[in-house]
Amino acid sequence: MTSRAELRKNLRQQRRTLSKEQQHHHARQLANHLAHSPLFRPTQHIACYLANDGEIDLSPLMQRAWKMGKHCYLPILGEGKEKRMWFAPYESDTPLKANRYGIPEPVCHASDWLEPHQLDLVLMPLVGFDNQGNRLGMGGGFYDRSFAFLNQPHSIKKPRLVGIAHELQRVAALPFESWDVPMNAIVTEAGLQRIKPKA
Repeated sequence: MTSRAELRKNLRQQRRTLSKEQQHHHARQLANHLAHSPLFRPTQHIACYLANDGEIDLSPLMQRAWKMGKHCYLPILGEGKEKRMWFAPYESDTPLKANRYGIPEPVCHASDWLEPHQLDLVLMPLVGFDNQGNRLGMGGGFYDRSFAFLNQPHSIKKPRLVGIAHELQRVAALPFESWDVPMNAIVTEAGLQRIKPKA
């Protein structure tokens, strides 16, 4: 049985093998699939990410979002042991600075940040996923802790969580942990897959 750490390493290596042309093609295809989706069209506040380590680039989608008058945000990671996130407004000319993991974050006042529940749609970078909607992330637990409120009974089912990955990151099966926050859909360059809620 391959461990989560081994699987994470293998899948990250695979997506890094994609050429620049393949990456650009996947990014454009993904933008087309999402931009025409009912998950995307009615939203105003969308959490995105800046592609790193072979992740699908959301730049084409963000360009569409801005043209449609939507607002895009990037994660701001909590300091120290606080594994939660806030979301800072992002536009193409927003200044950025690297956080402790080397990931660029918007430079703006904390009063401009949104809490996770204030978002309409969250586009989450995946390392791996399966057909049941189980996911493998980077292992930091930031998304699960930040959106744990979605697992509470009677919680407002907002924002919608959408996993973003290359099709080559699909695997046969992944374990579901009790703390995992389920996704509503997964989008790859091949299309959008809605996920049925777990019973």
